[in-house]
Amino acid sequence: MTKIIFATGNANKVKEVKKMLENLDVEVLSMKEANISTDVEETGTTFEENAILKAKAIANKTDAIVIADDSGLEVDYLNKEPGIYSSRYLGEDTSYTIKNQAILDRLDGVAKEQRTARFVCAMAVIMPNKKVFTTVQTMEGYIGFESAGKNGFGYDPIFFLDKYGCSSAEMSMEEKNKISHRGKALRTTKKIIEDQLK
Repeated sequence: MTKIIFATGNANKVKEVKKMLENLDVEVLSMKEANISTDVEETGTTFEENAILKAKAIANKTDAIVIADDSGLEVDYLNKEPGIYSSRYLGEDTSYTIKNQAILDRLDGVAKEQRTARFVCAMAVIMPNKKVFTTVQTMEGYIGFESAGKNGFGYDPIFFLDKYGCSSAEMSMEEKNKISHRGKALRTTKKIIEDQLK
């Protein structure tokens, strides 16, 4: 069976990826499950550059297919912050409850029309022959006026979707995967892998 290593320490992301790729004849492993540990300095200036950096660092240690993503939140009113620093925003170990509240505070008094935001996901896949493929996908929405919902993780509770009238933390994983930045990126990546395995 073809092995795919997903380059992340984030258990929630691994769960999403396993779910999305479950009907492919592949075994998805986290870095921990594959016994690979490496710290990658995210020195890229874009989500795509960082995804490639992560994927290459792992691909150097294995012949398996490697998938890495770099994703984050861009808030237009805040000059697209936190952007590529989304996970490190306000410090590495700051909880998302604090990060989310900080963004809500910075947008205090800002009208809904100016609260536009998007989640961005860049995904890089490196095949065993070391060929690199990338895709960048987004999910458009706006920053709400308060946190809502217990599903999802990260910035999901403050990210609202007009069409659904709720935050992305109020959606089921199935609903979210259909429209999310990571869901779209994974579907494209899945297609790339299928084509390469033919």
